Amino acid sequence: MLYQVTYSSNEFRVKAYMYLPEGCIIPSPCHKQETEERIGTCSTDLLHDAKFRLLASRYPPTQIDNHKQESWPVLIYCRGGLGNYGGVKTAWVEQFAHKGYIVFAPSYRGNEGSEGRDEYGGHDIEDVRAAYRLVQALPYADSSRISLMGFSRGAINAVHTATFFNEGPHHVHKLVLWSGVADVERTYQERTDLRRTLKRILGGSPRAVPEAYLARSPLAAVSKLRCPVLIMHGTEDTQVNYSHGTRMYHWLKRRGIEVTFHAYGGQNHWFRDNIHAAAVNNMFDWLASP
Repeated sequence: MLYQVTYSSNEFRVKAYMYLPEGCIIPSPCHKQETEERIGTCSTDLLHDAKFRLLASRYPPTQIDNHKQESWPVLIYCRGGLGNYGGVKTAWVEQFAHKGYIVFAPSYRGNEGSEGRDEYGGHDIEDVRAAYRLVQALPYADSSRISLMGFSRGAINAVHTATFFNEGPHHVHKLVLWSGVADVERTYQERTDLRRTLKRILGGSPRAVPEAYLARSPLAAVSKLRCPVLIMHGTEDTQVNYSHGTRMYHWLKRRGIEVTFHAYGGQNHWFRDNIHAAAVNNMFDWLASP
């Protein structure tokens, strides 16, 4: 079941998409009927003000072998892009859920009706941290198996969330960086088409405000990572250069962090359909491995 979720992040109300596997529902009193839409308002401490609006799905319900399963692993999918460019791919949300996962995908503040302003890995990181806290409280969620996947710019939000929840019984289970940005200053140098936007959002160029670029760069935070990491990157990526993936891999290796690298030869930022399907299978095989 595909939902649009409205939840609190700092002082803002922000949007996300969530897919629950078949048989995994939000129980009463979290559901009520309102006009033609089913909207749930949960009464627990973390969910009492979250609203769940049921959306039409493009896929048949997920088939779970064990319908008595009481908890599911969770994947928080951190979208790429900025503003209207990029956005949550709901087809991916549903595709991932068909692997037997609860999938939660924040849209980030300032996007898709969310309050606030997207800061490209600034205060919008809190939207992912708030999502992490929220899914921990979801009925049926296995709070010991909450993983993060950051696609493209989403790697910034995913890494900084993983470094925040890196200790205790509910630390991040695993982290996937798919075509992920590793160094925001390098992105500025490589993507001349993004320079004006980055200067506007970050307050200037890397020379003018180096601290803003460094604070967002996943490479600057990797020493705080504790969970296993999977890096997936196309060798012909024209939006986030392949070197972002290789640099992240080598930095993690040097720091003794468990890391796996999947290079996809000849693939650009978005993989071809058949390669994408194989990459998704590889990702979930890795997530399920010990």
